[in-house]
Amino acid sequence: MAGNRAQCEVLVIGAGFGGLYAVHRLRTAGFDVQAVEAAGGVGGTWYWNRYPGARCDVESLDYCYTFSTELDEEWDWSERFATQDEVRRYLEFVADRLDLGPAFTFDARIATLRFDERSRTWAAATADGREWEARFVVTAVGALSAPLSPRIPGLDTFEGRVLQTATWPKDVGPDDLAGLRVAVVGSGSSGVQVVPAIADRVAALHVFQRSPNFSVRVAHRGLDEEERAAARAGRDERRRARFTTRTGTALAGSGRSAIGLSDAEWADECERAWDAGYGYAFLSHFTDTGRDLTANARLADFVRGKIRTTVTDPETAERLVPTDHPIGAKRICLDDGYYECFNRDHVALVDLRTAGGLRATPRGLQTDDADYEVDVVVLATGFDAVTGALSRIDLRGPTGEALADRWRDGASSYLGVAVTGFPNLFTVTGPGSPSILVNVVAAIEQHVDWIVDHLEHLRRRGLSRSEATPQAQLWWDEQVAAATELTVHRFAASSWYLGTNVEGKPRRMLAYAGGLDRYRRLAADIARDDYRGFTTC
Repeated sequence: MAGNRAQCEVLVIGAGFGGLYAVHRLRTAGFDVQAVEAAGGVGGTWYWNRYPGARCDVESLDYCYTFSTELDEEWDWSERFATQDEVRRYLEFVADRLDLGPAFTFDARIATLRFDERSRTWAAATADGREWEARFVVTAVGALSAPLSPRIPGLDTFEGRVLQTATWPKDVGPDDLAGLRVAVVGSGSSGVQVVPAIADRVAALHVFQRSPNFSVRVAHRGLDEEERAAARAGRDERRRARFTTRTGTALAGSGRSAIGLSDAEWADECERAWDAGYGYAFLSHFTDTGRDLTANARLADFVRGKIRTTVTDPETAERLVPTDHPIGAKRICLDDGYYECFNRDHVALVDLRTAGGLRATPRGLQTDDADYEVDVVVLATGFDAVTGALSRIDLRGPTGEALADRWRDGASSYLGVAVTGFPNLFTVTGPGSPSILVNVVAAIEQHVDWIVDHLEHLRRRGLSRSEATPQAQLWWDEQVAAATELTVHRFAASSWYLGTNVEGKPRRMLAYAGGLDRYRRLAADIARDDYRGFTTC
């Protein structure tokens, strides 16, 4: 090993939910582990996405670790759906409570990763020359951590301020936009959250929409002591649900079919679910809306009706109504008053499907139809999801082949945790895992446990190299495709689930849609079968 490199058995990349738990599990298992993080502290995506209105779309009581009763007893969530700040503070609490900080080097973005076949080690380096050498690498870089900056001609000439939701400055809050003219570009999850958070403060707000998305109601409210006490009492039951449900949450849905309900029953059940404000769990309230197109259309029409009755201007309402994809085929948005914003005189929708190309000028934004003078442009333009954070690293296996080149025709993996041709590299929430379609924290815990169990298996047998076989990876690709065909995702709506939001990115489903419960069983079977699908030596 090179003497000027920090050396360890396992290098972990990332300090979000995945990285923190990986360090804890590896350290507990007796591995020499070091970790690096590009940010200045822990939090992962919750460190960077500080934009006004940023909030979790999974209930707080489910969006947390389950491995430690002590952590549960010492932390109380204040809200049903936690804000960005509270999730970040929770992760800081976990890091402090478990003394994880000393394992991390912060402000260290990995630029290169190289595998040396002779020493069977990975060499990692930052652009400024800091280096590490490790037998194994666990990447916990996050599925939504590689921001996309749109190609808006002339944006560099804009004389106002440009803010991006995915890298929002710490020192800019909603009040800092008070009285200003603001343009929000993008109407996905971040845009839908930021618009109502700033609408009351700004002087004028223009929302530039490329394509409308379904957004469902989420009921934000505080958790009182009675609810927190009930959660503590029901902790074991809630944990079991994390392991046995399709979504990895305690919300089991109504257990009823959308197709089998009469019109009156349907209206009553939908209104009750809507008023409950389940967030993304609204999609799984009925047993068949995620797989049957007729059932899905019934649910989609219900949400379209909500948009039309909320937005008072019929023309604006129709422009906000999605008609080109089944509900849930693209990532669902959650809002707290998004559609109501368009009833305000100073808020306007700019539909880029009819307005033409978007350009920037020194004084604002411009379409083929009009000029919009603004003081601030907010880019809510999403991510190069799932693969972007890894593809942006110059990551090369033993033959010198880059991972980005391997994935040039479409990302492929074994279980979402390993890639053929890249030994001793394990990816938390990689392509082909269920993580982006379920409660990601539940998925992360399962991934990390499985990876660490595999490393312990290698250690017990005196092995130092593990690689997924091409046959196993092909088999898993087939499982991902087969699971997709059983859901509305088979209709291939253009979305970041498929990578179609990134110019030139191959169109391929990036997640396993068979449910976290089924994925867990398949992964456990593979582990029991001596980690079938891996070559080791």
